[in-house]
Amino acid sequence: MRREAIWIVGVAVVWWGTTALCAAAPNEGVELIGTKAQNWDVSEWLNSQPLSLEQLRGQVVLVRWWTGPECPYCAASAPNLNALYETYHTRDLMVIGFYHHKSPTPLTRRHVEQLVKRYRFQFPVAIDPEWQTLKRWWLDGHDQAWTSVSFLLDQRGIIRYVHPGGSYTDDDMATLTSLIEELLARR
Repeated sequence: MRREAIWIVGVAVVWWGTTALCAAAPNEGVELIGTKAQNWDVSEWLNSQPLSLEQLRGQVVLVRWWTGPECPYCAASAPNLNALYETYHTRDLMVIGFYHHKSPTPLTRRHVEQLVKRYRFQFPVAIDPEWQTLKRWWLDGHDQAWTSVSFLLDQRGIIRYVHPGGSYTDDDMATLTSLIEELLARR
């Protein structure tokens, strides 16, 4: 009986902590909305030649930092990223994945290639070694709950939406889709 009570309390604490984290996370990043996205400094790309933010001016850009299978939220978000890419890439939405390595094994291009294939990503994926760009965009000077964050940029490179992490809920996808449609309509 005692072991069952400890287990129940443990489950309740984990549930409460996850619920509290998810409830707090939507407020993260609101101070970035309306600011200009910073340039990135990455040289390794999959599914694309190296891209710069300047090259993407005139397009709506969805940037998502993700990591490997140890992150269930990244795996859960992959189908949504693929759906957004499939639906909007011909209408000037550029989806870009930024891989940030969390695995205890050394970072290799082959590891990222296998993950890109596993998640069926057809859009450009940058490898962000040492989290250089992630730190500049999201972590430096901030105590953030998530590292797998999404940014939606308008055609001028201004941040219009931040999804602070976790997987995309139905409400998140509705918001993201609505904002993408709104931004794409601005011509």
